[in-house]
Amino acid sequence: MSAVTTTEAAVTVAPAKGTPQVRRRRRLSPGRRLPAARLAGPVLLLALWAAASAAGQLDPAAIPAPWTVVRTGAHLWTDGTLPTDILTSLQRAATGFAIGLVAGVVLALASGLSRAGETLIDGTVSLNRAIPTLGLIPLFILWLGIGETFKVAIIAIVVYIPIYLNTHAALSGIDHRFVELAEVQGLSRFAFVRQIVVPGALPGFFVGLRLGVTGSWLGLVVLEQINATSGLGYMMFQAQNYGQSDVILVGLVVYGVFGLVSDSAVRLVERKVLSWRRTLSS
Repeated sequence: MSAVTTTEAAVTVAPAKGTPQVRRRRRLSPGRRLPAARLAGPVLLLALWAAASAAGQLDPAAIPAPWTVVRTGAHLWTDGTLPTDILTSLQRAATGFAIGLVAGVVLALASGLSRAGETLIDGTVSLNRAIPTLGLIPLFILWLGIGETFKVAIIAIVVYIPIYLNTHAALSGIDHRFVELAEVQGLSRFAFVRQIVVPGALPGFFVGLRLGVTGSWLGLVVLEQINATSGLGYMMFQAQNYGQSDVILVGLVVYGVFGLVSDSAVRLVERKVLSWRRTLSS
């Protein structure tokens, strides 16, 4: 009885002759996003560093062990040196980033929404991009002095260029059919910017924002070694003079943490703001 039932079930399930078999769809997307997946790379690098240090494969004078760097960082924190330097660096980076952000967005809008603005702005920004920003340091010192002003100005330039380029490219890539539809619907200038321009420019803006955040930290580490009396870059420069590689690594770790955290914050905001998009990463 069991054999007969099994046979009948098999006959029932089997496709009829000539019926096309349904092929299983191949999954091509990357799959579900894993929580805290971006930390896997840094954790693996830290584990390799610790393992190599424990095995004696690294020269302690050149690359101290992770636990040595942690002890040095704790000592610098307790004596008040590290908190002061971190606060100074954050203030410089935040001020320069804010100025560069506003400048990049305003210039991109003026250039992307107006032919006259594009004529006056786009070529000038392209020329500025072709000049190495750090090469402007001697000239800015002559113009603005050797204090804090020139440092903030250089950071602002480093930030505004990628924000402008990516936002302007996103504006230029908006489908012209949306513009024609807005004209047919009789949208005002403000409504056109709010409903067409902003949603179309946001993906490029966030790409530029991530590059700008990273650029502010990259510029800061160089600028804080020029006539500075505080800051992470100044701390690392002083450590270089005394051969303190552990202090240098403390500064690099702090820069890396700030860069990773700020980039992750921008990515989180991007996912929230652009949650309506169906993309490969989502």
